[in-house]
Amino acid sequence: MTALPASIDLLIPESDAAKQEGVEQQKIRAAQAGDMAAFEWIVQQHEERLFGFCCRWLRCVEDAREVCQDAFVRAWQALPEFEGRARLSTWLYQIALNLCRDRAKTRASRQRDNTTLLDEEDGGLFCPKQSPDATAEWRSEMQKLARGLAVLPEKLRVVLMLTTMEGLSHEECAEVLNCSVRGVEGRVYRARQLLMQWWDEEQ
Repeated sequence: MTALPASIDLLIPESDAAKQEGVEQQKIRAAQAGDMAAFEWIVQQHEERLFGFCCRWLRCVEDAREVCQDAFVRAWQALPEFEGRARLSTWLYQIALNLCRDRAKTRASRQRDNTTLLDEEDGGLFCPKQSPDATAEWRSEMQKLARGLAVLPEKLRVVLMLTTMEGLSHEECAEVLNCSVRGVEGRVYRARQLLMQWWDEEQ
């Protein structure tokens, strides 16, 4: 069976995680008290990853920008009720996922010509600087991967995106999807099996 591209297993690295988490908690408390500058700091820390997730989910850069902006507006409005039981990033993914689902439902009649894959718009968000040949090969793989993800049922697609492309743990993914960790594990396994089967058929 052909292996999937290495990119699907890359997790976004965290640097000085403990220190960063402590600073974030301070910013959250300040933002909950109405400090807009603190909330702007939060946005800066999370907007790139959240935008990338929205792009991969919606496969349309324009929609992703609007949904990402809406997600932070919703977050600002709901932040006073945020109790910190889940990580802030997990909570933000929940908001973004719900908005992505709503947007996908309302755009069913949109012309395909108006849809732009993120890797066509701005490959730099996902791919480090490489040679032209390597970049072309990477983009080809990412376009193929995007097509493969698109054929998966939604509940399998989202769990694979959150765990392998967004770097969430199975516990965090379970919180985002409001399901059990065991449920996440089963969906990840099934999603990988279907994606590898599709990948082989495309070879």
